[in-house]
Amino acid sequence: MSKRDKTLKDILDLILYENPATQDEIAERLGITRRYVTQLLQPLVKDGTVKRAYMIDLKSYEKIAESLGDYVSTKSTTGNVLINDMIANMVKHVHSQLETSFNAILEYDEDLASKALEMDFATNNMVEKIRTSVETIVSINKHSEFSKSMLYSEIAYDLERIGDYCGHIAKFVINDVYEIDENILKKLKKMYKTAQKMIRLSMKAFLEAETDLKDDLMELEDSIHILQSKSINLIATQMAENSFDEKERSNYFIYLFRVIKAFERIGDISVEMMDVAIEFHDNIPRPTTPRSFRY
Repeated sequence: MSKRDKTLKDILDLILYENPATQDEIAERLGITRRYVTQLLQPLVKDGTVKRAYMIDLKSYEKIAESLGDYVSTKSTTGNVLINDMIANMVKHVHSQLETSFNAILEYDEDLASKALEMDFATNNMVEKIRTSVETIVSINKHSEFSKSMLYSEIAYDLERIGDYCGHIAKFVINDVYEIDENILKKLKKMYKTAQKMIRLSMKAFLEAETDLKDDLMELEDSIHILQSKSINLIATQMAENSFDEKERSNYFIYLFRVIKAFERIGDISVEMMDVAIEFHDNIPRPTTPRSFRY
């Protein structure tokens, strides 16, 4: 493969998996000039291979990759491998988004909170890329199982929902004027670690077919609900000790409840993703009753 072709492949892979915002970012990440990036991408933009917001048409990508001699896979598996990689990259991003959001609380840092909120734009862009890529796979591979292919989109949507709840956590720092009481913060630290583990287990089940992790996940769900209950009891005690004449203080409690609820919902979504993994790999349909009505 020529140096030019390798650079083009690197640019396309970066767009597929890393979600760069500008050509300047692509150039910086690859250590090349912006002018060279423009030169390589311009023909692909004109023929529709590279679309708005740096999205790639998978069907065109297959042809380019094959022509570059760096694409060893059959059409029945090519698209799935690409989307698995895209979802794996999205999982890393969402883990980082949650970490940044919670670090903003730990350090009471508005800049970190703003960064976490900005990260949600990339999360949303990843969902759109996965959705359009799934549609392409279904269109170019007539033998694909439509229902299974659509489960990729569901996983991406669930990860986007987790990103939204990360935003609720980050907004606490931006909206509020009080730091969190140390006793409550200890509970939140445990909820954060539990939520991260739950995301990790559910996505390991989906990406690596390890659906036997469900029991471990359900134990973590029990833990996060216990922590939620204890946190709410601590807040209730604090509320009883404070006057609601203080508007700022009452807002503090409202925003704090939202943080606790965000962690609880992230746990619930992780269980829903595990159910998707079991349907995908074990062909066991998910429960039709919403989770909130199962208990």
